[in-house]
Amino acid sequence: MIVVFGSINIDLVTPVERLPGPGETVLGPGYALHPGGKGANQALAARRAGADVVLIGATGRDRFSDAALALLATDGVDLDHVAQVDEPTGAAFIATDREGANQIIVAAGANAAVRPDALRHIELAAEDILLLQREVPEEACLEAARAMKRAGGRVILNLAPAEAPSAVLLDQLDMMIVNEHEALVLAQALGWPDRGPDAIARRLDGERRIATIVTLGADGVVAWTGGTRHRLAAPRVAVIDTVAAGDSFIGAFAAAMAAGKDMPAALREGLAAGSLACTRRGAQPSIPRAAEIARLAASLADGASVSSD
Repeated sequence: MIVVFGSINIDLVTPVERLPGPGETVLGPGYALHPGGKGANQALAARRAGADVVLIGATGRDRFSDAALALLATDGVDLDHVAQVDEPTGAAFIATDREGANQIIVAAGANAAVRPDALRHIELAAEDILLLQREVPEEACLEAARAMKRAGGRVILNLAPAEAPSAVLLDQLDMMIVNEHEALVLAQALGWPDRGPDAIARRLDGERRIATIVTLGADGVVAWTGGTRHRLAAPRVAVIDTVAAGDSFIGAFAAAMAAGKDMPAALREGLAAGSLACTRRGAQPSIPRAAEIARLAASLADGASVSSD
């Protein structure tokens, strides 16, 4: 089972010719309303990849709540532990340009009120995975991580949005998933001179014993775990929209790990899912399903695995 403790949002997405600079206004032709939030996206991605998934989060008592949960409910994510609170449902304001790049502003709303109390009422086991992000309060993430560690399960943190986690939260992690920017932010916060994602991942794995995966966009992924490096190239796809590509990678990767697959296989499935998500618009609507993930993953070459010893 995968327990996702994280954010639930409604996304307002508009296409633009180019992303605005500081102080600049650009016009878009219209906008679309999609369910989103990193917690909800990753929960849906893991579920569509075949995992049993419980989502712990919160929405407001407003019209956006049902829309934010609709696809999760349809796909069978366990929503019994999603609370309704007085704050408004979280929202993300997203602009995407014609190259598929995006800018995102997130308003926390109900996500700022999320508590991990539901973990006390879930029967956790050593084979379970807790998936965390940074769109809900860190204190609550820490409490959730400690609950999963007491049960003997694994804790994975997606360091997004990019901000250094506290030392006590780092101590609870088994694995971290970051993009290149997030890796650099973490290295700077730790006072490390390293700037390359490969070197940062190796150091986190070697010194902190936190297996680390760095997604590299069109260049694929690099991972260090237990002193072994894995490097896989991404498939070539026609990129339309990169929103939720990272969440799709993470959900599919976590689902593969929960199913007992090894690191190279899990990375292939994550890469396949993230790449497929880039070929469609929107956050949750773009998240692929198990069969298509498996087909694309089967076409990917095994990455090089090199020990640091």
